Amino acid sequence: MSVTTYTVTGMTCGHCVSSVKEEVGEVPGVTGVEVDLETGRVEVSGDSPEEGAVRAAIEEAGYQVAV
Repeated sequence: MSVTTYTVTGMTCGHCVSSVKEEVGEVPGVTGVEVDLETGRVEVSGDSPEEGAVRAAIEEAGYQVAV
């Protein structure tokens, strides 16, 4: 089990949080997604989900991962 933290930009409301949780939650290997709207932090836990797939899911939800 691993936990990876991403900083996501562009989230402004609860719907944003729900969208990110839903998209990232569908990535193979992801078992949990925690989002802090104020800081933009997204903590993804799971059995080594691919970072590229997680980033793609965040972008699919309409947001960007900060570099």
